[in-house]
Amino acid sequence: MKDYYDLHVAGLERRLPLCRVNDQLYIGAFVIFGDVELTTASARELLKIAPEHDILITAESKGIPLVYEMARQNGENRYLIARKAPKLYMRNIFSTEVTSITTAKRQTLCIDQEDADAMRGKRVLIVDDVISTGESLKAVEKLVEEAGGIVAGRMAILAEGSAKDRKDILFLEHLPLFNPDGSVKE
Repeated sequence: MKDYYDLHVAGLERRLPLCRVNDQLYIGAFVIFGDVELTTASARELLKIAPEHDILITAESKGIPLVYEMARQNGENRYLIARKAPKLYMRNIFSTEVTSITTAKRQTLCIDQEDADAMRGKRVLIVDDVISTGESLKAVEKLVEEAGGIVAGRMAILAEGSAKDRKDILFLEHLPLFNPDGSVKE
């Protein structure tokens, strides 16, 4: 049984451990936390294909270092994060719920009035590390639209499974889904 997947992305190679989602489905664990080289290279390559935008947003978690690095490389002084829970400093919270393939239960994503004001009437680029089912993407998109922002595009380092066939996202590489024996799901 093969328990890893060799990924080639942004001119780099990474070995991803295969992780069980259920008895019939395994995924390649793509984690950019702590991998400065991968984060920097991926941000550079995504910016080459990014549509024009005024501000970047991501859902809280693995997209944070990526959106930070994209903003830094592009000379942008601000980016936004849809938080997983309201924070004490947040006022006038906008929220929506999401279920992701890598999370066991429903989550809440939220922004506050300050973030909404930063997006209102602006072209907002939604960024994530991996787009799979598209549920997190849909939730962030809902927040952008409720805030009066204009979705300029949707992009990720990887499109997982059938997400590679979507015409509304930009991505660097495809990440397949896997059978329990480590073979690629067709």
